[in-house]
Amino acid sequence: MSYNKIEIDVLCVGVSSYDLTFLLSHHPQPDEKIFSNSLTECGGGPAANAAVTVSKLGFKSAFAGYIGNDFYGKKHLQDLKSTGVLTDLIVIGDEPTPISVSLVKPNGQRSLINYRGKTDYLKENSVDFSHIEPRVILFDGHEPDISLPLAKTASSRGIKTILDAGSVHKGTKALVDQVDYLICSEKFARNFTGEMNEESAIKKLFKYSSNVIITLGERGLIWKNLFGEGRRTAFKVDSCDTTGAGDAFHGAFAVCLVCNNDWEKTLEYSSAVAAICCKRVGARTGIPKKEEVEKFLLKQSEAK
Repeated sequence: MSYNKIEIDVLCVGVSSYDLTFLLSHHPQPDEKIFSNSLTECGGGPAANAAVTVSKLGFKSAFAGYIGNDFYGKKHLQDLKSTGVLTDLIVIGDEPTPISVSLVKPNGQRSLINYRGKTDYLKENSVDFSHIEPRVILFDGHEPDISLPLAKTASSRGIKTILDAGSVHKGTKALVDQVDYLICSEKFARNFTGEMNEESAIKKLFKYSSNVIITLGERGLIWKNLFGEGRRTAFKVDSCDTTGAGDAFHGAFAVCLVCNNDWEKTLEYSSAVAAICCKRVGARTGIPKKEEVEKFLLKQSEAK
């Protein structure tokens, strides 16, 4: 079978889930029965959220991963399509769609419960990427068997690659030295390097990738590349829910690579998208559109 090549700005490869976010007055104590006054439902997963971010920012995205042929899977598939994400690379099967439950406190901090059940990784060659021409590929590491071959051939094809390393697992360990941009959480940096200090951790991570960012939540981020190193503070916002802020950051970062933005502008723009995401409950519902980001940055500039 022959395909016409489809040009994509950003291809996001990894896990999808369906998110249930409960807003709570406080964290439950042992044997306590607690009620939530707010339930937000939407599709989720790091790579899937990044794909939606790219689309909302006005660029063409595709998501490659697994969705179950069940109630939550059907809702998530429709959610992706409605935001303009190309869904041709999604594998639909009989194993359940992973579920993610977030318990969010008034200050925006959260506890997260993930349930994957017996849903296994996609096997190598289970997704046909031959008709897709992406400019950037973003991996979250949760589909290692289809991600690693893509990462290994990307450089020769002139494709920039990003790893969203949220935690240490099979996929992130396999991809950590295969990407152009390693963007990792503070948790990953500490667990992978064994260093509790982020400055020491980033020096070790720099041996794996020539562009490293460690995101530090409300403390901002620290970065190191071939041209220097530094820190950036986070934008101050009234945070309702931090769920998905990192995913939004990664999606926005990928968009900046597509646009060939300079480094400082890339960090500023990505940080702004993440900050805006924290202002609403729910990962997917908090992702802003291009116009909202531009207004946010203009307001920040005028306030200086």
